[in-house]
Amino acid sequence: MNTESNFASLGLAEPLLRAISEAGYTTPTPIQAQAIPQVLAGGDLLAAAQTGTGKTAGFTLPVLHLLSQTHVHPHPNGRPRCLILTPTRELAAQVEESVKTYGKHLPLTSMVMFGGVNINPQISALKKRVDILVATPGRLLDHVNQRTLDLSGVEILILDEADRMLDMGFIRDIRKVLALLPKKRQNLLFSATFSDEIRELANGLLHNPGCVEVAARNTTAERVEQAAYMIGQKQKRELLAWLIKERQWFQALVFTRTKHGANKLAEYLTKHGIESSAIHGNKSQAARTRALAQFKDGSLPVLVATDIAARGLDIDQLPQVVNFELPNVPEDYVHRIGRTGRAGAAGHAISLVDREELKLLTAIERLMHRKVDRATAEGFVPSATAEQSHDEDQRREPIQRRGGGGGRNNNEQRRSSAPAGRSDRPGGRGPANGGQPGNRGPQRARPEADGNRARPAPRQAGEVDGNRAAPSRAEPNGNHAGNRGRSEVNGNRAPQASDRRNTAPRAALFSARTGNGNR
Repeated sequence: MNTESNFASLGLAEPLLRAISEAGYTTPTPIQAQAIPQVLAGGDLLAAAQTGTGKTAGFTLPVLHLLSQTHVHPHPNGRPRCLILTPTRELAAQVEESVKTYGKHLPLTSMVMFGGVNINPQISALKKRVDILVATPGRLLDHVNQRTLDLSGVEILILDEADRMLDMGFIRDIRKVLALLPKKRQNLLFSATFSDEIRELANGLLHNPGCVEVAARNTTAERVEQAAYMIGQKQKRELLAWLIKERQWFQALVFTRTKHGANKLAEYLTKHGIESSAIHGNKSQAARTRALAQFKDGSLPVLVATDIAARGLDIDQLPQVVNFELPNVPEDYVHRIGRTGRAGAAGHAISLVDREELKLLTAIERLMHRKVDRATAEGFVPSATAEQSHDEDQRREPIQRRGGGGGRNNNEQRRSSAPAGRSDRPGGRGPANGGQPGNRGPQRARPEADGNRARPAPRQAGEVDGNRAAPSRAEPNGNHAGNRGRSEVNGNRAPQASDRRNTAPRAALFSARTGNGNR
């Protein structure tokens, strides 16, 4: 059958069928074939499928159809008809791009909003008509608080990657958003997995929902070939560089646990002739967008990322994923390797596993109900300097304190400077147009948008210009340690976001570590 007969049988409007054909798609995926008719019927839906199986089109196509069919009078400016919530900036941008692609022949408008960028252009965009709004929860509530956004006209609510939003601690913000919406609306909840937490959320949100699940819980793409290399931590970087050159990988996505680890690995690979870049929560949004664009167009062969990139990266035919370090949460492994083997293409995923990570590998195998093949790198001979180089990097690495308030996503460093406004981290209190903290004194910290959980900020006795005074604790060398999670450089306390107003001359000393403070 041809393209239109396949998608036309689902009941989609002709302008959508034309856009689908122009995008080069031939047949609906299983999640699309099952979800689209149920969404078009107007009922609530709980849907789950493996990452990379077409969930985004599974809700954008029918939503565009519904809005175009009922579009009679334009809504007032700043009052969207459809709200799509996503956990990360990258995913929000990807979803809005899909809305524009499929809806280009329809008289509907859309916009995306997330933190880490200036809020003023978003305020200007909201002064025009917006039919579909794609947003991260934190920045969405920024606009609500500033009265630049009215959610009283939302007809359709979509929670995308709902399991990830729960992992990242967005449940409170989601409840705040729900309280602002009309009671009569259509609710769609899309997720990579059906966990017990997701079902609990669905029970409180959805009304007599349809249910679609096209893959077994937490299974990985069948076309992804998986292997694990047993290697000491000190030889991992050298083995990775050898594999990239020996296997001639031209596009590889590499995952690390920490932001600092991602930076160091990217620097190491670049130093050894492999052009690389790192993306994580401490990178500015401009740097993250630029690195992703270069990686997608093939000009950047290696992208090193923390788990903020495990969701929301849509790269056609990505051939290789590497777990430089295994994630602490087995489900995150599934999402990481789900970046390859998408839309029916073959993919490869390897993991570099040291002795201390064997328990993590066992937990992953138990989750997937399959054993990951063990591989050997024949011809690889580690150099005598690998161990010495690793030890030197370890001595230079800033101190990270562990424990307490970590939740499930405990992988990235806990502290970084505040993004513009609230950013996409629920709980940010900075001004609308900059990255400096506001003069409100200590605020009650809330979860970070890129997968980190912020620690509660202790109240301090002294404040300077409204900023918290850093608590001190005597150390053997006579210096003072700051709050938990604060990094130290040569024994001196690194300035925090609350210090920045009074430490401008010192900012350059720490720019390499903190970036520009955006998440």
